[in-house]
Amino acid sequence: MVDLFAGCGGLSLGLEQSGFTPWFVNEIVEQFCNTYKANHSLSDRHYYVGDINELNRHLDDYNDLLTDITLVCGGPPCQGFSMANRQRIIDDPRNNLYKAYLYFLSKIRPKFFIMENVKGMSNKIKEIEENFKEYLGDEYQFDYALLRAQDYGVPQNRERFILIGNRVGVEPKLVFEEIYKQKRSAFILRDALEGLPHLESKKEKGAKNIEDPLSGFTECNFQYPKTEFYYFINGDKDITRLYNHKNRYNNERDIEIFRRLPQGANSLHESIADIMPYKRRNDIFKDKYYKLDETQICKTITSHMKFDCNMYIHPWEARGLSPREAARIQTFPDDYIITGSQNMWYAQIGNAVPVKLAYVIGNAIMKFL
Repeated sequence: MVDLFAGCGGLSLGLEQSGFTPWFVNEIVEQFCNTYKANHSLSDRHYYVGDINELNRHLDDYNDLLTDITLVCGGPPCQGFSMANRQRIIDDPRNNLYKAYLYFLSKIRPKFFIMENVKGMSNKIKEIEENFKEYLGDEYQFDYALLRAQDYGVPQNRERFILIGNRVGVEPKLVFEEIYKQKRSAFILRDALEGLPHLESKKEKGAKNIEDPLSGFTECNFQYPKTEFYYFINGDKDITRLYNHKNRYNNERDIEIFRRLPQGANSLHESIADIMPYKRRNDIFKDKYYKLDETQICKTITSHMKFDCNMYIHPWEARGLSPREAARIQTFPDDYIITGSQNMWYAQIGNAVPVKLAYVIGNAIMKFL
């Protein structure tokens, strides 16, 4: 399989767990690609770190690697996408990555492809169908669905537009029927957080490279409790190292807000009325703070966490979620190492496709290969 716009590898990893072999990877952000490399054993030639448009101009250099590809997957960012936008998606200059994805498919001609995107893309499906036909002709059949990660065990409210196509004569609706057969009840937030070490906020602003039991470690020995959720994300592996479980700096006011808020409450809650810094703009900032409810699925993990975790307050500790906790909510296995700076750990995890959602998609496609 080929993974375009690969990020740190969430989509790839789920597909790999279902039986696909990652073979060629494209990602423009070197820091994100370094995480992918740290968790895979491919040689450097199997990576193109850079703009997909540049890759497309040099595809002939990779002929030996890009023949007989079973699956191409990826989520091209569509910055110019808007339901109110009257311009066709493909004509918006900000959507050149979408066009580049279509061009790559037209040249590599995999047996199957997956395109994932924001759920609002479904409102443009007629246009998208036209675009795919422009580039791929009638060789491919494809269909789409809005898939909710929580329907497949993921402890998170996350809905994505998934388009699947193939040129091997498989009725696309049958692939989605195989996906739906794998539905199960979601784990809740408590399942993902239970048993991880206690953390507190860093006390010193701007202090980097601090490794200690209070604010956490980049890597340390740890024995995980063997819960049902542990086996869901890790299988039968016995993992004895804890990665990326570190907290960031928070000021005293924020820590007090984190402490006072009850689970499920936001900035408007009376418990913090006397210290809430944005009172005069409550209508704008009601979600400036939000304390997660351990008995529910988590709100959508996003890359905004790289700025602060005030909307992702830990349900029973006065702090935001750690990157490892966010990774567990995204169903990354516990031995998946996120590299780079601490804020970029959050960015990579927030941008990823939940691993176990990708896994059920891969399982469904595998049935027809």
